[in-house]
Amino acid sequence: MSTPTHATRTATNGLNKLAIAAIVFAVIAASGFWVFGVAVLAVFAVGAGHVALSQIQLRHERGKGLAIAALAVGYGIATLALISTLGYIPSAVQQLSQ
Repeated sequence: MSTPTHATRTATNGLNKLAIAAIVFAVIAASGFWVFGVAVLAVFAVGAGHVALSQIQLRHERGKGLAIAALAVGYGIATLALISTLGYIPSAVQQLSQ
């Protein structure tokens, strides 16, 4: 008797498009960190990265590494922006007190 063959799900599904968008946002935010307003794209990179990870898990798609990289870059830029903003507070307070 022949053994029954079962279809197995492989990782041949396509690359998650939101993971690609997340890494693009992260690269643009990282390359233009010092330009006013470009670091805001880090927020989109983080949001798209989280949604992409969820979609990748549900749809068994590829791109988990891209999504994680986008999250790391996005959170890193957000942290640097926060530290940079906090660094300006003492000089702003000093100017206001004069």
